[in-house]
Amino acid sequence: MAESEHGFLGGKLLIAMPGIGDPRFERSVIYICTHTSQVAMGLMLNKPAPEIAFESLLDQLDIEAQPGLILPRIVIGGPVERSRGFVLHSDECASEDGTLETGNGIGMTASVEILRDIARGEGPTEAILALGYSGWGPGQLEREIRANGWLTSDADPAIVFGSDTKRKWQGALGRLGVDAHMLSRDGGVA
Repeated sequence: MAESEHGFLGGKLLIAMPGIGDPRFERSVIYICTHTSQVAMGLMLNKPAPEIAFESLLDQLDIEAQPGLILPRIVIGGPVERSRGFVLHSDECASEDGTLETGNGIGMTASVEILRDIARGEGPTEAILALGYSGWGPGQLEREIRANGWLTSDADPAIVFGSDTKRKWQGALGRLGVDAHMLSRDGGVA
């Protein structure tokens, strides 16, 4: 695996295989923000957090939203640091010191300032707020991929920012030409 500017799999999608063995990741699609030999970090895209409204979060932070704005969806980004928020967004509104450029015209920002920009209608055109993240230690993600836990794919903004969270998994598989009904829980090595 050759390392790119954004890491080995940075800017790619992980698509959970059936029988991944961890119910937190069953049928998940994860955007990998960074991946090096020491760490991998990504945000799950298709696990909504319906109990939390973006407007309520803004109220808690004492940020007033401009009336009539379409505010981003909130998803569960992963099991690590669930009280911390990360905004995955189109990169036209990148902050010099707060945005991780991940490739594919997508950035990730973890500052409150991006929430203020969104509330003023000056934020990115595409955005998702993820609570928590998915993380892997040295070599862990590579082992999971070799054990048939994940498929990898180029990131498609229509999948990343699409609003139909229930169909992201099938959509991501479809972009690879894979029918979900044809996948097996068991893998092999040739």
